[in-house]
Amino acid sequence: MTRSFTALSRVVRESGLLGRTRWFYAALVTTLSLALGGVITGFILLGDSWFQLLMAGALGLILTQFAFLAHEASHRQVLESGPANDRVGRILAAGVVGISYSWWMTKHTRHHANPNKIGKDPDIEWDTISFTETDAAKQKGLLAAITRKQGYLFFPLLTLEGLNLHARSLTTLMERRPVKGRWIELGLIAAHFTVYLGAIFWVLPLGMAFAFIGVQMAVFGVYMGASFAPNHKGMALIPADSKLDFFSKQVLTSRNISGGLWASTLLGGLNYQVEHHLFPNMPRPHLAKAREIVREHCATVGVPYTETTLAQSYGIVIRYLNQVGLSARDPFDCPMVNQFRRV
Repeated sequence: MTRSFTALSRVVRESGLLGRTRWFYAALVTTLSLALGGVITGFILLGDSWFQLLMAGALGLILTQFAFLAHEASHRQVLESGPANDRVGRILAAGVVGISYSWWMTKHTRHHANPNKIGKDPDIEWDTISFTETDAAKQKGLLAAITRKQGYLFFPLLTLEGLNLHARSLTTLMERRPVKGRWIELGLIAAHFTVYLGAIFWVLPLGMAFAFIGVQMAVFGVYMGASFAPNHKGMALIPADSKLDFFSKQVLTSRNISGGLWASTLLGGLNYQVEHHLFPNMPRPHLAKAREIVREHCATVGVPYTETTLAQSYGIVIRYLNQVGLSARDPFDCPMVNQFRRV
């Protein structure tokens, strides 16, 4: 399998799919900047109006798109130079979006090295949501009640994910261990929130200001979570003591989302998750072509290649989380007694 992946990599490289696409990212940055400028203009013109909540929602969408771009920079997809990608990624993540680039890099690098591997992948560690039955069985009280219905509660809980991302990244920057670019990021994040919160509370009445922040954070959290969740949730979990070759590990734990260009635009290229995990530094415009090559290779070597629609992926995620959540039930619960209680 390792030799077959070497052959696949050679085909991909010789096809020119690892080459940079500066024109695409220049156009993307320009488009997102214009969109952000439009929201700022609308915010200023609307003034004291509840229509500002539309601007808040639009801002949440645009900041998520900037987060996608920072994610691509962290993978060296945008520019040829690693340091240049890091500079762009840090400015976008900390300065524009308001989250720590170093925190994201550390967490996401660990995820790519061991996707869906228990004890190794931070994306399946417990954080209100339990992704393994072992974690679900540990929950007590209110957390157990949430866990039992966590599939149905997944999207409502994502409305708080924006706040969670900001809080966790700031916590990392405040830790005493060495953090690369700590003071640069703290300065950028401080500037981000000074401008963001200053403008909101200067222009809007107090109640409307908090409503604006709530809507923006909710949209940002739902959009981020709904974009990353279809990639691996509900796919195979790798036991902590198992060893798999790189190709099998990445393909068997990843799920693509069909839809082509519209899905790639909506999800920031995350719809080509299999190809992204196999070739993490491949620019977004080349992932569609790589998909055809990888699908053919998987069929040749007999490795399952998973692709679903976006709606189907959400159904899989909800069912999987509810199934895991059953482990949070009290083992002494009597189904007959519960039935009479409902009656």
